[in-house]
Amino acid sequence: MHALILADGDAPGRRDLDAAWPGWDDEIGLVIAADGGARHADTLGVTLDAWVGDGDSIDPAALAALEARGVPLERSRADKDESDTELAVLAAIRRGVAGLVIVGALGGTRIDHSLANIGLLALPALARRPTILLDARSRISLLRAPGPRGEPLGRTLTGRVGDIVSLLPVGRGVLGVTTAGLAYPLVDEPLPAGPARGLSNVRTVENARVTLRGGLLLIVESPATLAR
Repeated sequence: MHALILADGDAPGRRDLDAAWPGWDDEIGLVIAADGGARHADTLGVTLDAWVGDGDSIDPAALAALEARGVPLERSRADKDESDTELAVLAAIRRGVAGLVIVGALGGTRIDHSLANIGLLALPALARRPTILLDARSRISLLRAPGPRGEPLGRTLTGRVGDIVSLLPVGRGVLGVTTAGLAYPLVDEPLPAGPARGLSNVRTVENARVTLRGGLLLIVESPATLAR
């Protein structure tokens, strides 16, 4: 079972998500809203299983309506270390999910929230739980290596031929990037922090693959309909 996390940023409608990423919700069995992200439930046609947050971005009447419908509420203090989205992720992990899809993590009025949500992909608790941030323009995930025995790790990137795939190093850079099924191949090469060499590659087969020897590599996929 995977969890769908509804964060409080911008979220597309169901039709747009289905068109951009067919089958995106096939494994979803749990839906958790992070504070004001509860408003996306109707837009996406999903039913909330839980709500998490400090209540500063949801109308009190809307929160009361959720409670009246029997949605479990996990209230937090406003002066907390975690963001509401992080609390929702942790709530999903406590429920034993195998992976997460986060919608509403991008956009909104504050870029710092978007950056912090992208940073959540590096949470140690998500190392063995496939997690993506999703909107109609982007599918964002993180590949980390080495594995527990020091081995390179890889990921298959399933999508349409022509989709844009950008590989962006996090931190000081990454080592040993090898790609298959992308127009501009990399063979056991580093991607240091700073240069934009990994930007705007193009998928040439439906199942491309990226392998990494060391570091944190952000993978950003965009539909082919978007200009590079």
